[in-house]
Amino acid sequence: MPTVQADRLTAIAAALMHGAGTSEEEAAIVSRHSIGANLAGHDSHGIIAIPTYIDRIKRGHIVPGAPFDIVRDTPTTTVVDGHWGLGYVVSERLMQMTIDKAKAGGVAAATVFRQSHVGRVADYPMMAAAEGMIGLMTADSGRSAKAVVPFGGREARLGTNPICIAMPSNLEGPMFIDMATSAVAAGKLGVAVARGTSIPEGWIVDADGNPTTDPGARGAGGAMLPLGGPEGHKGYGLSVMVEILSGILTGLGFGHDPSGRHNDGCFMAVFNVGAFREVDEFKQEVTEFAQYLKSSPPAKGFTEVFYPGELEHLRTQKRLAEGIDVEIATWAKLTALADEYGVADRLEMTG
Repeated sequence: MPTVQADRLTAIAAALMHGAGTSEEEAAIVSRHSIGANLAGHDSHGIIAIPTYIDRIKRGHIVPGAPFDIVRDTPTTTVVDGHWGLGYVVSERLMQMTIDKAKAGGVAAATVFRQSHVGRVADYPMMAAAEGMIGLMTADSGRSAKAVVPFGGREARLGTNPICIAMPSNLEGPMFIDMATSAVAAGKLGVAVARGTSIPEGWIVDADGNPTTDPGARGAGGAMLPLGGPEGHKGYGLSVMVEILSGILTGLGFGHDPSGRHNDGCFMAVFNVGAFREVDEFKQEVTEFAQYLKSSPPAKGFTEVFYPGELEHLRTQKRLAEGIDVEIATWAKLTALADEYGVADRLEMTG
């Protein structure tokens, strides 16, 4: 598979999104988030998703330049209808508004509905952490097709329902947790299919409810499992709460409609650390806490203890230096789109 430097891959993503009808500003936001996911090691939310976004634009499921409609507003809360706009653009704007409200009110929260895929959920709470605040975000797909079985069930009833919490600190990399409440993010199955690799047992079940290592089994009537393996009731319970916050509180509802648009409903909250204690003291104590965790002697089979978010930071530094591997199947799709929009020569995707 080709290895591409991050800046070139960002330019490719932006050019293709602009060719598909987004503004240059929208294209820049989508490409920055997408390639940022590749850099952090979350290839399922990276360049591989760009052809899917373009297909959804062509089908009218994503609306470039859609209105950002504030339908409810108080000094500490906001509700936004994204009118099927690009989720990266809508959620980034709303998170910044929520940060600004938390600066004034101490705590602020928001919900958003009718927007497209928001990508890596961590990107938005980390905006708050960068400004000395605690950020939280959950996401759910509303009434669109579901992927995850409830604990003890064999038919999908839930989304992958990610949650992220990010903390400000003085660490070299950000301190955060960003996780699907399913055993794995759905996009990782797509990456496995694209690369022709098997997956660990415990991620999905086939159409008969049996464990399988074939990532294609989900598309043949299978479903994903909740986080936790034998203790999957914990991931299941967390997923239910995320769905209530992101699906029911936003007004998207719940249920399964395979014909529906992908619709990321999101709940986000920001806590101004300065409303609770001195920010500098908090950041330093979080830093010392991370160092305390890392001082634990490694268990057998491990070489080091990492704080939450550290591995993503280390992968980012590595991939910035060495480049990003792109699946041959994905590169072929990108090249075809570059030809379609007449930018293959400019992007050096010919020959």
